[in-house]
Amino acid sequence: MESIVKLWFKEERIYILTDKGNTYSRPLEAFPLLLDATPEQRQAFEIGLEGDDIRWEDIDEDIHISSFYDTAEPNSNNPIAEVFKKFPQLNVSEVARTIGINKSLLSRYIYGIKKPSAARAEQILEAIRQLGREMAAFAQAAKKL
Repeated sequence: MESIVKLWFKEERIYILTDKGNTYSRPLEAFPLLLDATPEQRQAFEIGLEGDDIRWEDIDEDIHISSFYDTAEPNSNNPIAEVFKKFPQLNVSEVARTIGINKSLLSRYIYGIKKPSAARAEQILEAIRQLGREMAAFAQAAKKL
């Protein structure tokens, strides 16, 4: 197996160079924790002793070299991604908590890394609709104050 000898970031992508001279890259959307990390946090990584993994202690992220072999690019053209693009003020962590799923999983749905089942997609969209109803009711009540 190849070993990672170098890692860098450029134009919203993560790149690795292997001991065999191969360069691989993935969009940061494929790794939501890295996407949300600061540039300083991204640079605080360690390549594993075997050279087959990378660890970011500060953000609790681990990536195996095999993650770079997947050539499929994320497809964020989906209804869940569209809602979060249209309303960037939505807090991914809080929406995930409301639904009872992990933030990382919801981020993977948003960035098109993972496709939710029809039932899960409806559950997410219903939680957002419910939030909208609650906000409208609160705004209406606030008018009376």
